[in-house]
Amino acid sequence: MPEISNPKELFLHELGDILYVERNLAEETLPKLIGEVSDEEFKSGLENHLEETKQHVTNVEQVFDIFGEEPHEEECVGFEGLKQEHDELIEKASSSLVDSIDLGAAARTENYEIAAYEGLRRMAKALGEDRAVKLLDQNLAQEKEALREVEKIATRISSESVTETVSS
Repeated sequence: MPEISNPKELFLHELGDILYVERNLAEETLPKLIGEVSDEEFKSGLENHLEETKQHVTNVEQVFDIFGEEPHEEECVGFEGLKQEHDELIEKASSSLVDSIDLGAAARTENYEIAAYEGLRRMAKALGEDRAVKLLDQNLAQEKEALREVEKIATRISSESVTETVSS
């Protein structure tokens, strides 16, 4: 018999997936990026998003509670792949490119989270749980705003990087 056999079980599995991502971001990945980057605007944005991410964890845990389930993580292979790609690129690249590499990793991660929250939101709505939809919407809105900020900073840093390269 399949482990996931109905929409609620699928929803809870996917919810565990995003809980894994958010906890990893809060406890490991974002602090690591904050320590790597040199651009002050980017560092400040990461610090702000770290605080938001801690709230995302709480919100996801509350969604589990709404569904009468204990919060539990499901290992997210996609997220682990994004981290591995980042780490391999950091090892190969010049230190002057760290901010650009981290911005790319941040953008890919935000897009992943946005897709996850959009799917979770649809499933929670279909399951008739408006309280869960509200919490997921809060996380989704912050992820979309974080992506806008990352893209803005990435545009500036890319432009500065090209200008410096041409001037050299």
